[in-house]
Amino acid sequence: MHFKLICAFVQDDKTIAVMNAAREKGATGATVITSAHGEGLEVKKTFFGLSLETQRDVILFLVEEHLAREILESIATVGEFDLKPGTGIAFQVDVEDAVGVVHQMAKLRDVVEEEL
Repeated sequence: MHFKLICAFVQDDKTIAVMNAAREKGATGATVITSAHGEGLEVKKTFFGLSLETQRDVILFLVEEHLAREILESIATVGEFDLKPGTGIAFQVDVEDAVGVVHQMAKLRDVVEEEL
């Protein structure tokens, strides 16, 4: 079984919705890293030296490769990434090897066989 890692950088108020959307499309779990911040095309405005940026969460999904694209598209829709700038981004990368996923593989085997 081959996996992809989906990394999603989302506004913290969209984290739960993004995780639910990914689970509906076949993700078996996620790791959330909270309180991240970054900068996009436009530098965030400040007010008396204080940044006015919203908090971000980084969500990591290790997913079966056949489910990855649909999960990625679902995340983008729920996160509204393409509707307005600064809402978030997500991307996927190939995973060469993974351990600790034996329990997920049993469940994924049935799901992937249905997809194929």
